[in-house]
Amino acid sequence: MTLDATPAKFKPYTRQSIQNARQWQWLSPDLQEAVQVVSHVLPFRTNEYVMEQLIDWSNVPDDPIYRLTFPHRDMLPAREYEQLRDLVLVRKDDAAIAKLVHDIRMRMNPHPAGQMTHNVPRVNDAPLKGLQHKYKETVLFFPSAGQTCHAYCTFCFRWPQFVGMEEMKFDARESTELVSYLATHPDVTDVLITGGDPMIMNTRSLAEFIEPLLAPELAHIQNIRIGTKSVAYWPQRYVSDKDSDDLMRLFEKVVNAGKNLALMGHYNHAVELRQPVAQQAVKRIVGTGATLRMQGPLIRHINEDPNSWAELWTTGVRLGAIPYYMFVERDTGPREYFALPLARAHEIFQAAYSMVSGLSRTVRGPSMSAFPGKVVIDGVVTINGEKLFALQFLQARNPDWVRRPFFAKYDPDATWLDHLKPAFGRKKFFFEGGEDDHDAVGAAGRVIPIQAVNAHDRRASDSQPDAA
Repeated sequence: MTLDATPAKFKPYTRQSIQNARQWQWLSPDLQEAVQVVSHVLPFRTNEYVMEQLIDWSNVPDDPIYRLTFPHRDMLPAREYEQLRDLVLVRKDDAAIAKLVHDIRMRMNPHPAGQMTHNVPRVNDAPLKGLQHKYKETVLFFPSAGQTCHAYCTFCFRWPQFVGMEEMKFDARESTELVSYLATHPDVTDVLITGGDPMIMNTRSLAEFIEPLLAPELAHIQNIRIGTKSVAYWPQRYVSDKDSDDLMRLFEKVVNAGKNLALMGHYNHAVELRQPVAQQAVKRIVGTGATLRMQGPLIRHINEDPNSWAELWTTGVRLGAIPYYMFVERDTGPREYFALPLARAHEIFQAAYSMVSGLSRTVRGPSMSAFPGKVVIDGVVTINGEKLFALQFLQARNPDWVRRPFFAKYDPDATWLDHLKPAFGRKKFFFEGGEDDHDAVGAAGRVIPIQAVNAHDRRASDSQPDAA
């Protein structure tokens, strides 16, 4: 394949337009039905590049990129699927559809890890729209113009951002309040611009959010990160889009201002970096002096093969990218469909890690971005005859927890931190209650209620100027 063979103009497909794609006719009626039904609950958006270059249609539905981007029947329990199918295809009752869809979404833990109740900073007792501040060094910023993606991943933990759940959205229309907040928080060194995908914006709009961070009064901001899947789903953004050269100049401007610009590139499978245009995108990014760090979750049905991870990391290093994280799929959305036991996740990571050279061993994992922090599974050990998981925090709400080893009873079926029990007969992990954790974790339940985000908070937020 040559670069000329890749789509040059971005063309998205949604539930309303996917029938216009030539590949739609290649799907069986059952697969077509699943897309039409499940996409009422979970977001569905793909594009011509993904469909033409990344999906092997001879291997559908088992092709990993197809499973990554197209909704599937088994993402819903059988009873829910049949109820929704009846409403969508038979009764066509919009009000009943909306109620059932809402009920399904709310039981899917739509704001994992305390995103809305514990991560949103407040000024004068009002929440700042479009910001999250979970770790003291890093602030997350959600520009409103970046609240979509070139294609949606079916596992995405920010799926409520894309399905019209307005009360779950994080978005800021400009950077004024971000700059004001950063100016009063000199301990913050990193700003992560995320979404959605900020790279969905044109360069001029992106610059309006980035350039204020280069001001002298924000000299303590050392690192500007951009979370993006565009490197895999639309690498043309860096190569052939009409303002791709302007984008490279913006990256250079940030670097020349003395900041580290890091693109946090989300890759889920080696095929995403096999395309020549994807490789050229990496080279152009790192050629500006920016860094590209590779991260992604380990997902059942998608990337359980250690060889794929090893190929991805090795190819990335050859092109100048840095392997960064292998995550554990979060406890939200259709996680029963995607989740892998932690023991299996560790086996896959260890196998992939053993295949690569030291240059690729910058990667960390498998890591859970849980409520108290990022917890990595360091290994499976036996102490005093007891089989255990060895764990530690790579990042935490309480900085004192970082790199403090702890142990959990080995559970071959556990898929998340709150499924684990402390080792050595203890009733609680050291971070559960009785510790100065800044946010009293207590018993780490899977679903965190959202009553704290109430109508008063929403009105207070909405009454602020557009800068919010």
